[in-house]
Amino acid sequence: MVQPIKHTLSVLVEDEIGVLSRISGLFARRSFNIDSLAVGPTETGGVSRIIMVVLGDQRTVEQITKQLYKLINVLKIDDVTFTPSVERELLLLKINCHEDSRSSIIEIVNIFRAKVVDLAEQILIVEITGDPGKIAAFESIIKKFGVIETARTGKISLTRSSEVNSEFLKNLA
Repeated sequence: MVQPIKHTLSVLVEDEIGVLSRISGLFARRSFNIDSLAVGPTETGGVSRIIMVVLGDQRTVEQITKQLYKLINVLKIDDVTFTPSVERELLLLKINCHEDSRSSIIEIVNIFRAKVVDLAEQILIVEITGDPGKIAAFESIIKKFGVIETARTGKISLTRSSEVNSEFLKNLA
């Protein structure tokens, strides 16, 4: 049996009222779950890009793609899961920050090239952007200080024009 994996789909749609609702309705009717969703305008007026992460095997993703293409406002769909891409997420964290732990937290923030965007007497708000692995690593290290609240975007992604797979390059170093 093939194990399901997280697939990243890049979907170009006409920027019209209700298009996201129709897409999410399609997923709900088919009992597919969207793990992550990010929507924004593209370089072309009237066109938006939806980046969604869905769990499934190749057959499931092909089925999702066929169903999405049946929607009038869908222009193009790319499964960029195995395509060399630049991927980013944004995470905001509200962290307990007592005087004795503040320097340790700020040191970790600096190591990860994150930013302190708000400071109160006992609380810091930190902003971090990066690939999903960097975000997960930061979260696992910082949680010991006490995370009060988080807000996280969905993954965004663009394929690399150079077609260089940086994941492959990491294995050579």
